[in-house]
Amino acid sequence: METSRRTVIAAAAAAGVAATVGAAGPAQAKGGSQKPVKKLFGKLADGTRVYSWSLANGGTRMKVLSYGGIVQSLEIPDRRGRYANVSLGFDTIEDYVAKSPYFGALIGRYGNRIDKGRFTLDGTSHQLSVNDGANSLHGGAQGFDKRVWDVEPFSKGSDVGLHLYYTSVDGEMGYPGTLKAKVTYTLTAHGDWRIDYEATTDKATVVNLTSHVYWNLAGEGNGTVYDHELKIAASRYTPVDSGLIPTGELEPVSGSPFDFRRTKTVGEDIREAHQQLLYGQGFDHNWVLDKGITAAPEQIATLKDPSSGRTLQIATTEPGVQFYSGNFLDGTFVGSGGHIYRQGDALCLETQHFPDSPNQPGFPSTVLRPGQVYRSTTVHSFN
Repeated sequence: METSRRTVIAAAAAAGVAATVGAAGPAQAKGGSQKPVKKLFGKLADGTRVYSWSLANGGTRMKVLSYGGIVQSLEIPDRRGRYANVSLGFDTIEDYVAKSPYFGALIGRYGNRIDKGRFTLDGTSHQLSVNDGANSLHGGAQGFDKRVWDVEPFSKGSDVGLHLYYTSVDGEMGYPGTLKAKVTYTLTAHGDWRIDYEATTDKATVVNLTSHVYWNLAGEGNGTVYDHELKIAASRYTPVDSGLIPTGELEPVSGSPFDFRRTKTVGEDIREAHQQLLYGQGFDHNWVLDKGITAAPEQIATLKDPSSGRTLQIATTEPGVQFYSGNFLDGTFVGSGGHIYRQGDALCLETQHFPDSPNQPGFPSTVLRPGQVYRSTTVHSFN
């Protein structure tokens, strides 16, 4: 697949085709590299400036905001070399602040749900910010997605990218310990988007960082993803209760709508009368990856849009992936392309540790202690 991708890019460049990266940055050949370009995106109510950074490499073009580390747009070519933004997002900082359902955001201090926003660590009970019914979701009401990150651009060899920094103070959203987070977005010469997460703490805490891009490989606002083809290398998943909190079981996917070990369309089984689908109004579950935790990223999922030919392959060091089929997009969001986003118009594949792990002793631990370094890597490859 990489050969065909290079052929498309090379053909476009040979024909002298040029394009800009979003609304900022100089024109460039489709396969070329552009170092990050900074531009004012807007201001928060307290006057804090929010910047966008546009960058490109290997045929992939993206725009990142300092607010929430948000990927505002990510553009890749189809089989004919025609570009489209394949991630959902907004045009203004006001929309991101007022109503975004985590479009493109960095998630922390803990991705996914924690039951009733409570957990006990080393004999001490902690109460977190509750923002999802009775539960804490994605770090609470003011998680990492709603913080302004310090951004440092870089160019190293054939790679270009951004280092993002945020310090979460002791007690923020109820979490113990001052956590220093560094997240690196890299675009490689092959057009891969790599995310490297790092964090340290001065007190024992829990941490589970992830990215919440909403994917539609046909282009954002271009219909549902139910005809996208998906494969996940997972023989088990974590079933949930009515509040979408894991029960603690590791349920086999065999014989259920959750079996994506063979490639099938997202919509093939999504309307089956299965209790877990009723709880989530579709797929909103954690898949237990067969590979487990690995030192280096291993491929775990492939997503393809047959109409455009665009393919996304995901590799990660993480033991789980949350597959969310856009069930709560309710027609109240107007995206960057001027289209209304409705149920099923995008999906998320959030590489992560498991939901509610601090309360589930049978799940891989998410505890980080002083002297340790939290590290995680996920790579998105586009063909």
